[in-house]
Amino acid sequence: MIRTATAADVPVIHTMVQELALYEKAPDEARATEAQFHEALFGEHPTAFAHIAETPDGEPAGFALWYVSFSTWRGVSGIHLEDLYVRPTHRGAGHGKALLTELARICTTRGYERLEWSVLDWNEPSIAFYRSLGALPQDGWTTFRLTDDALSALGTAG
Repeated sequence: MIRTATAADVPVIHTMVQELALYEKAPDEARATEAQFHEALFGEHPTAFAHIAETPDGEPAGFALWYVSFSTWRGVSGIHLEDLYVRPTHRGAGHGKALLTELARICTTRGYERLEWSVLDWNEPSIAFYRSLGALPQDGWTTFRLTDDALSALGTAG
C-alpha cells in the first residue's frame, strides 16, 4: 500500500534516508535532521513531499521523497524524485514500482509532463528496474552541484 506521509512518519523517513546513504556508500553525507525533514515536509511552506510504501501489516517498507520542478521547455511543472528507497528485506515485492506508479499518477492528474530522478552509475539493479518501467537515461547531460565551501564562496562573491 502507498500512502501520503504524515508528520508521524518523519522518524522513519529519517532512518530510511540514513539506510539509503549507507547503501550508496556515503553515510557521512546524509546530515539532515528529523527537524529539517519535518520543516521541509510539514512546515508552514512545505518544499518537499513524501509517500510511504507499507507492507500488508503496516510496516514501512520504503519511501519516495519528491518536489515539484518546472520545465522551461515544456512550460509545465513536473516531479523531481529526490529519493526512492525500498528496504532490502522488502525488495522485489513491488513497493518501488508502486511508489513510482503513485508519482506518475500525480503527474498525469495534475498535468505534469515529467517525472525524473538520478541514479548512481554503478547501481545496475536500479537502472535495470527503471528501464523495465520504460524510463530512459538522459544521455548527454552531466549533473553539476555546488555545496559547502564552493557554494559559500560563490554566494558571497562580490
